[in-house]
Amino acid sequence: MLIRNHDDGFLHPAGSEITPRAVYDNRRDLLKLMATGAAGAALAAWAGREALAQTPRPGKLAALPSVPSKVAGATTIEKLTDYKDASTYNNFYEFGVDKSDPARNAHTLKTSPWTVEVEGLVNKPGKFAIEDLLKLSPQEERIYRLRCVEGWSMVIPWVGYSLAELIRRVEPQGSAKYVEFVTLADKQTMPYVGRPVLDWPYTEGLRMDEAMHPLTLLAFGMYGEVLPNQNGAPVRLVVPWKYGFKSAKSLVKIRFVEKEPGTAWNKAAKQEYGFYSNVNPEVDHPRWSQATERRIGEDGLFAKKRKTLMFNGYEAQVGQLYAGMDLKKFY
Repeated sequence: MLIRNHDDGFLHPAGSEITPRAVYDNRRDLLKLMATGAAGAALAAWAGREALAQTPRPGKLAALPSVPSKVAGATTIEKLTDYKDASTYNNFYEFGVDKSDPARNAHTLKTSPWTVEVEGLVNKPGKFAIEDLLKLSPQEERIYRLRCVEGWSMVIPWVGYSLAELIRRVEPQGSAKYVEFVTLADKQTMPYVGRPVLDWPYTEGLRMDEAMHPLTLLAFGMYGEVLPNQNGAPVRLVVPWKYGFKSAKSLVKIRFVEKEPGTAWNKAAKQEYGFYSNVNPEVDHPRWSQATERRIGEDGLFAKKRKTLMFNGYEAQVGQLYAGMDLKKFY
């Protein structure tokens, strides 16, 4: 992600952050098993284990119980990123531009009381208290890959439910073609809001069919606990086939609109960050390749780069959303 300094210039990500890396992982092991005909037994054993065991809690915040998701593609078998890495290596510019800033500064964020307002082209607009959103649908564990536009990645067990559950409740009108997401921009609790980094508040958007896709997650927790402040508490978006900046944090408003909404990074650098921002190893960022990625936590002298997967590995689930589209033009 592009970073501006306090002089309104740009700081380019370090080479170590934009040059990813591929390692042999559970996915490669599964392919080997398939080649030997042993995949069936391995998958059965894995499925049985997963049905009984949830991700171990780190014991840092309040528990957020969930059940394993049955949504197709919602659970990868890759090794999880350590909670410590996932909660201390973040982009959340409201709390600073360095990766360690959010974990250091986000303690000032006040997440209670909290409401999310739904407005625009819906039959049932209104304000939802966070307590009501938590109860709106059963909480599920979704183990997703996370791919940052900077070229690094993680595997995170989120807790939440499909955004579609909320969308159906508010009954979008036929003229609603897009969903805009507005995040908190509070100078009192977010020390970097107001600085010339982005156009505040941070906003994001999805096409209606993207927002309704079952993999699009309204997330309230991770690793079996409520979200840490630095990860977007108390509620955020997670869209696993898109670059991480599309997954807006600390949501306060969801707006249904007819025209494509402006988004934070697209407004900041239109030539570098398109509206769709689907993970695509064949479409490079103007200043670095997107063909490979480095998995956080796999830092070693002999660690190899990972090949980035089309749609971050979710092509089978979401590829049909973009059938016939020129993905180099609509990047």
